[in-house]
Amino acid sequence: MVKNKSKTQASLDFASNPKLNWISLKTHKWILVKPKVYSVSDHDISPSLIDRDALSVVNKLREAGHIAYLVGGSVRDLLLKRTPKDFDVSTSALPEEIKQLFQRQCLLIGRRFRLAHIRFGHKVIEVSTFRSGENEDDLIVRDNQWGSPEEDVLRRDFTINGLFYDPLTHSIIDYVGGWEDIHKNTLKTIGVPDVRFKQDPVRMIRLLKFRARFGFEIDSEAKRALIACRKEILKSASARVLEEMLRMMESGASAAFFRLLLESGMLALIYPALVRFLKSPDGEEGFRYLASIDQVNNSLGKATLDRSVLMAGLLFPIFQQELRSKQKETGQPLHIGDVMISASSLVNHFEQDSFVRCPKRLVAIMNSILAMQYRLTPMSGKAHHHPRIFRQKDFESALMLLKIRAIVDKDLIETYTQWKSFYRDQQHPGERKHSTNKNKRR
Repeated sequence: MVKNKSKTQASLDFASNPKLNWISLKTHKWILVKPKVYSVSDHDISPSLIDRDALSVVNKLREAGHIAYLVGGSVRDLLLKRTPKDFDVSTSALPEEIKQLFQRQCLLIGRRFRLAHIRFGHKVIEVSTFRSGENEDDLIVRDNQWGSPEEDVLRRDFTINGLFYDPLTHSIIDYVGGWEDIHKNTLKTIGVPDVRFKQDPVRMIRLLKFRARFGFEIDSEAKRALIACRKEILKSASARVLEEMLRMMESGASAAFFRLLLESGMLALIYPALVRFLKSPDGEEGFRYLASIDQVNNSLGKATLDRSVLMAGLLFPIFQQELRSKQKETGQPLHIGDVMISASSLVNHFEQDSFVRCPKRLVAIMNSILAMQYRLTPMSGKAHHHPRIFRQKDFESALMLLKIRAIVDKDLIETYTQWKSFYRDQQHPGERKHSTNKNKRR
């Protein structure tokens, strides 16, 4: 239903009936949006699954006279019978009002997209103010124009992330058809895919991320737009792209995600050197390492592998291939000094060749972890369990990469078990001594 109404008239209509609102289109007309509301009898979300701190944030905002809902991924995950990793809140309160309400517990962050982080110890509840605006520019560079819940949800990326959950009534509010798409296992953009991907190209990575995580089918229009707009990713801030890549490596579905990136042509834009390896005869080894990373991450519950281990695991198959080639050329096992130089050279070339760059500290730890693999499993085949190696600050991370390698190569399981045992004995020498004396008595 489309009408040529003024915004003032639209506001009056909304005031008289809060279930209706008028949303601006690029034609400067107003379209009537009526949400679908799903009550507790329609879904089986248990209130006990919702984070208490997130509920306390919503309640405090409500008590102060503001609208507040749970929004996005947490609502989607609850409907998919998954445990949400975090809970986000969307509210009518402005960032400064949120800060005033939560005071020292609140930290305001971001310029492009102003957010409030409410801290509960190490946990953070992210609170965003409802946005509006038509975003007619190709690329969103600033997004701090405040609006209504209806306007805000129309600016989100995918329909499955466009649901509000009202903890007061235990109802789900749907303006974009997200409820149906979740139940149909479908990924659709909110709005025209080409426009949405050009406004924020990182949405293309997120599209593949949800495809990998949930196995949902991508809508045909979104699939076409992904191929047409993929080069737009190079207009994004590289730090945002890196963050999405690392989060996906933490998700437990990185192997599927990297395959999708490779097939779509986007991986060649982000990590050209990785694509060259994955398309080589040994390329499948790279996916085996990603699957191993997924297996370890999935076994850790809410915890995840350190990001230096993730990146070192991504590069190790390439590193291993290089060292084998060098050893074949020389006909002799490489000295650890040569290994260290090769690790540094590989990481530096990989970084320079990539669209995204890791922080220097992360790069330094990656170098150390990669080189240390050949102290744990020397190319000569003779490992030395010297106590000095256990005191190296990156030893635990190197040991974790050895575990990932052992999942890929079963011949390394015994080696990993031995190193783990030796390290545990170094950490708890008293227990080892007590155990030895007890055995002697026996």
